[in-house]
Amino acid sequence: MLAKALLRPPCSVAGAAGADGGDVTRRRAPHGAAASSLAGGAIRPREAGAAGVKLAVAARPMSVVAMASWDRRAGRSAAPAADGKEDVFDGPAVPGINKLVTSTVGKSTNILWHDCPIGQTERQKLLNQKGCVVWITGLSGSGKSTLACTLSRELHSRGHLTYVLDGDNLRHGLNKDLSFKAEDRAENIRRVGEVAKLFADAGLICITSLISPYRSDRRACRKLLPDSSFVEVFLNVPLEVCEERDPKGLYKLARAGKIKGFTGIDDPYETPSDCEIVIQCNVGCCPSPKSMADQVVSYLEANGFLQN
Repeated sequence: MLAKALLRPPCSVAGAAGADGGDVTRRRAPHGAAASSLAGGAIRPREAGAAGVKLAVAARPMSVVAMASWDRRAGRSAAPAADGKEDVFDGPAVPGINKLVTSTVGKSTNILWHDCPIGQTERQKLLNQKGCVVWITGLSGSGKSTLACTLSRELHSRGHLTYVLDGDNLRHGLNKDLSFKAEDRAENIRRVGEVAKLFADAGLICITSLISPYRSDRRACRKLLPDSSFVEVFLNVPLEVCEERDPKGLYKLARAGKIKGFTGIDDPYETPSDCEIVIQCNVGCCPSPKSMADQVVSYLEANGFLQN
């Protein structure tokens, strides 16, 4: 059976004639034949009574269709025949599929997006909520993780499905290969943004808690989703309050020069300019985690994310 598992290009069903007026078909490579035998692209008349469906592939841009990929794997040149005739292949036709447009994204080439019949709309109906990303940003020690978990618990108690992507938690696994240099921080945020987009597409309310100090990185994550589905929450907590809290002792280490590139000390935090929610905390007057979570829940309710 494996010997018959030959490469088949996606193509449309059509008749074709050879140079002598007879039907033609691409020669099948014998089992174990080298790629060069396919590269020859020999055309032969169809024997009388030979079985098979005549499949003609019309000339198309070779760089954007699956035919080009098939050509490369088979070792054939993508150049059209000198006589201008179509290539005709002997093999089964796939109803409804005669062009597969592939893409190049980053370093990934010849990839094809596959759509499924169950999409975000169906999942949202099942969950009775709208998928979105609640992106909590702020200085270290501002209370991002506390707010994320409090918000998740509040929504869960109301019957809504959430998932929290915490910056430190993700660095235990998905992002453990990244440092805190500027380029690695950008990659850290990019990965979290892509994962958050998948959760939102699944219909969940995805809550992220990361310092995410640079506007450009947060803006790039926003662009991954429909704008209304990205809810940026800025915990505007003064540096002196965060430094006084210092739950992990990182500010003391940064002040002592033992940690370099620490946000707020020797690396900048760029405050959001167009966030949906600002939670203000002043010296000696900070809202409770429950009141902060309620502020976010009110926004989600008002904007139709918590459907009834």
